[in-house]
Amino acid sequence: MTEMMTRIVLAKRPQGSPTPEDFRLEEAPMPQPGAGEMLVRVVWLTLDPYMRGRMDDAKSYAAPVPIGGTMEGGTVAQVLTSDNPKFAPGDYVLTHSGWCSHAVSDGKGVRKLDPAAAPLSTALGVLGMPGLTAFAGLHEHGRPKPGETLVVGAATGAVGSLVGQLAKIYGLRAVGVAGGAEKCAWAVEELGFDACLDHRAAPDAGALREQLAAACPDGIDIYFENVGGKTLEAVVPLMNQFGRIPVCGMIAWYDLGGLGMGEAPGPNLLPRTWRTILVKRLSVRGFIVTDHAERFRDFISEVPEYIRDGRVKYRESVTHGLANAPSAFLALLKGGNFGKQLVKVGAG
Repeated sequence: MTEMMTRIVLAKRPQGSPTPEDFRLEEAPMPQPGAGEMLVRVVWLTLDPYMRGRMDDAKSYAAPVPIGGTMEGGTVAQVLTSDNPKFAPGDYVLTHSGWCSHAVSDGKGVRKLDPAAAPLSTALGVLGMPGLTAFAGLHEHGRPKPGETLVVGAATGAVGSLVGQLAKIYGLRAVGVAGGAEKCAWAVEELGFDACLDHRAAPDAGALREQLAAACPDGIDIYFENVGGKTLEAVVPLMNQFGRIPVCGMIAWYDLGGLGMGEAPGPNLLPRTWRTILVKRLSVRGFIVTDHAERFRDFISEVPEYIRDGRVKYRESVTHGLANAPSAFLALLKGGNFGKQLVKVGAG
């Protein structure tokens, strides 16, 4: 009998918010590695908001997932068989295998992991792509200075939680915005944020702005942008002169179509926002984590020490079973995760 693997493929392109029908669980024959390749078994799969953009057929910094193609994503996997001299059976590796149980790799872009150094799951979270995103975005585009005030959206997510904790380590006032009282309490009581505001409890951007103004009496110097929507609308008028806005994501607008290029409901805020950027001389910079791969060495030499001494804490939301990845992803897009969203695909 032919040995089989499983995968989640993109069944159709979403119209607005994705639904379970946009995904399909498939079985396929086990892939066979060729010369210089290896067969890996996926242990952990990361789910990240950027994957929503890959579901749309729109020009972006990366190609979309084709219809019928395996949903893409970072993974931690174990090598089963190898014809690659750099990797041996039993090795744990950081790969980009996608939403699947097994994959073949030629070893390019693959990094060997030491399970004794840190939990394997952290290679996809606080010590992986989200962690580097927070670190590089804050340093390169936030340019933090002691005594300044930073606001970060999605403050208890994988990126936002590290941004806020790093800001505190660097001597800034850190104010988060998150969805729900429990998340806000965790940001303040466990992560050390100076304040965290529940955007779900604010009826509109004006009310959220009033709360932010009270939490940021000296204005806002850095806004680490993960969400767009109501939070951005509330923040912009409170920015100080020469403030910086690293633009990492805009999860509130991902369902507008065309990678968020559709028309958002409500008034056109672009003229007011553009004028604020001008008169306050704001620096607004979009970035992708791959822009700053050279910062990984600095990141990995600094952040693990903060974890060991307790200055950085992290939390993971774990869903078990590849078949449950779509429902976990849909919940992630609505703020249903608490910390880094992972799927435990296999043993290890």
